[in-house]
Amino acid sequence: MKRYISYSRIEGDASRQAHCDLPPGTYEREMSKEGFFGPAAFFHHRHPPTGWSGFDGPLAPRAFDLTRLEAVAASPWAAGEVLFNAHCRLRFWRAEGAMDHLARNADGDELLFVHRGRGELFCDFGHLSFEAGDYIVLPRGTMWRLECAGPVAVLMIEATNASYMLPDKGLAGHHAIFDAAMLDTPRIDEAFLAQQDERSWRVAIKRRNEVSTATYPFNPLDAVGWHGELSVCRINVRDIRPLMSHRYHLPPSAHTTFLAGRFVVCTFAPRPFETDPGALKVPFFHNNDDYEEVIFYHAGDFFSRDNIHPGMLSFHPSGFTHGPHPKALSRMFEQTKPATNEYAVMIDTRDALDLGPAAASVEWSGYVDSWKGSGK
Repeated sequence: MKRYISYSRIEGDASRQAHCDLPPGTYEREMSKEGFFGPAAFFHHRHPPTGWSGFDGPLAPRAFDLTRLEAVAASPWAAGEVLFNAHCRLRFWRAEGAMDHLARNADGDELLFVHRGRGELFCDFGHLSFEAGDYIVLPRGTMWRLECAGPVAVLMIEATNASYMLPDKGLAGHHAIFDAAMLDTPRIDEAFLAQQDERSWRVAIKRRNEVSTATYPFNPLDAVGWHGELSVCRINVRDIRPLMSHRYHLPPSAHTTFLAGRFVVCTFAPRPFETDPGALKVPFFHNNDDYEEVIFYHAGDFFSRDNIHPGMLSFHPSGFTHGPHPKALSRMFEQTKPATNEYAVMIDTRDALDLGPAAASVEWSGYVDSWKGSGK
């Protein structure tokens, strides 16, 4: 058990409840251990903590317009790599038509987030239809391929040398956010049996981020049945019911969807704004001391960001203090509409991320300057 030096005191002009009833004219900043799970301190500043006039160095926040990655790749392993470290790899894949081979990841579980398009997934476990907004968890070693009904765009999130799991939902109970009964699994149906044939098939196997090819004189997706506790599964963001508090702005960790060894995947889905007059109604400023934060913007109006559209991805390195964009600060305590209208995927990694070649080609170089401003 970790035993932090822990105590609670109040110094100067400060609120007693985090994220509520701030001293007039101040901006709150949280500094904490273990993301939002450890001991924390809450500072009340006269100016926004991101109100810099200039920012130089590798901690600068970055943003990338993945919609500009237009190249179609026949194989997921040929998709542009955006960010990576030893425990997580992010790719953005554009696909069309039917894959003429199977893919298999021997490096770790793969999570597909379908940003655009629809189609059919065939894998060891059977057949599963997919559409925009779907998360698809592919256990390590699964053979799979897609048949796309038109152009498809997918954010691929690899849990390198690890497995995807569900978070502990604590006092909210196992059925909160989404019930496990909402997870769909593939079926051994007529469509799956019909795709089995005796022609030559290749399997592109990725291990240590290098690809080997196994060739079969038949389709190796030839199962007639299976049983067990392990499978591919799917859930759509529309089926996620976010935790809410009308008197307190919940931290991003409350929206965790999947856990991996050294990172988490969270989903921001539409929810009502807080109604308590003293409660913050935008994300609070916080130090990014323990996690690298990546947000992929899927759909809607991103209320705490400016000049961000669907298909963009922001990257806030560990050690960077951030929160709402300046234009959002005028709505800290009063919003013009009753609820948020956004879907976004957040990946928080415990280890530093490096930029892949795909990210460098689509970076919005002015993102750091978009944070300038007083918010007055």
